[in-house]
Parts: sequence; C-alpha cells; structure tokens
Amino acid sequence: MIWTIVAILLVMWLVGIVTANTFGGILHFLLVVALAAVVFRLLTGRKVA
Repeated sequence: MIWTIVAILLVMWLVGIVTANTFGGILHFLLVVALAAVVFRLLTGRKVA
C-alpha cells in the first residue's frame, strides 16, 4: 500500500511541476513525506504481512 501512495504522490508532483501549479509547494512537501516513509520502511526492514 505504501508503494501505491508513493506512486500517486509522485504523479501528483510531476503534474505540479509540468503545470507550474500554485500547489507545487504542497506537492513537494507530500513527495518528501512519501520518500521519508519509503526510506524508513527500507531501513527498518519490516515486511508487509
């Protein structure tokens, strides 16, 4: 599920860059949060049930 969220946020971030939307700052923040979640998951080594 985390990978789905990361993929959605990545697409939203790319759309924000391409359209130069005013919500770009929010999308960049969401992308950073998603990447931090992925790094945390990789570092902790927890497996998905």
